[in-house]
Amino acid sequence: MLVLIWVVFGVQIEWFGLDSAVVSSTVRNVNDLAIGYTTVSVILIVAWMIMLHVFGTRDYRVIGGGSAEYRQIASSAMYLFGLIAIVGYLFKIDLARGYILIAFPLGIVVLIFSRWIWRQWLSAKREQGLYCARVLVVGSLPTASHIARELARHPEEGYLVVGACVPDGQAGTTLAGTSVPVAGDIGEALSVLDEVGADTVAITSSGELGPSGIRQLGWGLEAGERHLIVAPALTDVGGPRIHTRPVAGLPLIHVETPKYDGTTLLAKRTFDIVGAIALLIALSPLLVTVAVLVWLTSPGPVFYAQERIGLNGKPFRMLKFRSMKVNADAELAALLAAQGRDDRPGFKIQNDPRITPVGRFLRKYSLDEFPQLFNVLFGQMSLVGPRPQREGEVALYDAAAHRRLLLKPGMSGLWQVGGRSSLSWEDSIRLDLYYVENWSLVSDLVILWRTLKAVVRPGRKHIECHADRGAEPVRAPAVLRPTAGAGGGGPRR
Repeated sequence: MLVLIWVVFGVQIEWFGLDSAVVSSTVRNVNDLAIGYTTVSVILIVAWMIMLHVFGTRDYRVIGGGSAEYRQIASSAMYLFGLIAIVGYLFKIDLARGYILIAFPLGIVVLIFSRWIWRQWLSAKREQGLYCARVLVVGSLPTASHIARELARHPEEGYLVVGACVPDGQAGTTLAGTSVPVAGDIGEALSVLDEVGADTVAITSSGELGPSGIRQLGWGLEAGERHLIVAPALTDVGGPRIHTRPVAGLPLIHVETPKYDGTTLLAKRTFDIVGAIALLIALSPLLVTVAVLVWLTSPGPVFYAQERIGLNGKPFRMLKFRSMKVNADAELAALLAAQGRDDRPGFKIQNDPRITPVGRFLRKYSLDEFPQLFNVLFGQMSLVGPRPQREGEVALYDAAAHRRLLLKPGMSGLWQVGGRSSLSWEDSIRLDLYYVENWSLVSDLVILWRTLKAVVRPGRKHIECHADRGAEPVRAPAVLRPTAGAGGGGPRR
């Protein structure tokens, strides 16, 4: 409400000024009913608050995680705007168009920004175990352990697993790979809710319970106080691909297969071309400056081109500003062997002695990456996509990892953005596969925004997409929320 008061009355004052005669300008209809714009502003604020409530923008199921909260805020404003337009037309009410056309977009932006600020606070509290649903997981030992681990990876989503009931569960033990205590057998789920302080039951597999068992479990929960969640064995699938439809009393989940052709790829290519041209124009003074610095401070060419594997396994020459001494590639094998890294994917050299002083600065702020904008224009790369890797790394792929090659490699991507912490090769592949299976233009915009923040605050990020970098791995960012697994193999398309 404070946001709406600030926006609506701020627009009123800006549009009409502080003069009382102007502020009291009238809105007339065919019956010559006249009200002041201050009254109109109050009505607009109240109507907007009601619409936010109707759309469930403060529902506990959407607050703090995912994009549903932001979508519903925008949708509520758009519906209210349409309603006002219809009422104004039907009753011939002459509202100042500028007042309306400024208030609604500005209101949406400020409301979403306000929610984002609160989300940061809420995420910090949830990482401390506060403001969370306290979950008792019920199901087989493997599925219960899997769900518990994945929920623990994302505490900001608001689900804290406090106990588990598994077949032949013995109290005093814990789920594999977690600190979650086993509270008892599946049949004891209702009786141990108070014992572990849970308010939510999450069924991780239904084979042990059966339809009647799940129904009985749901009936035993206190209405409005305790909740039932069914977690299907479905991982690494983005929300837009999932549609639930009740059929014959069965909650069927429809999962759309990812598309790699047609209008979707055309839209992505258009986005890449427009974005690359805009960035090259805007950054041209910086690019010229960097090129001069590289040329003056180190003997050798300004640009460095290295063969990488692109779309459908086709090799291409990836460009970057040279940040190493000449013939650095010839030393790579010896350095990898010396550090014991020549037998694993993800070629990385710690404290790489080949990097020049200017190169370290360029890498700190990711300035050496910008020549890849030309690769984007040439159609070899995308602004956002999986990591471009060398042939030696691709040779180590399993069947699942090869699905990374279904999309063009990107200058940035899910794996590349985030904070400094441990990320295994399996997790990096999982993030790239999640992007390939669930990409959208909206997710590309989110990743680019996170990339910009990482570049501006290099102390809290690392963007890594080149095999010759000696860099630490990164944490999975909360962009698209992959849940687990490598996404499966399947035939190449």
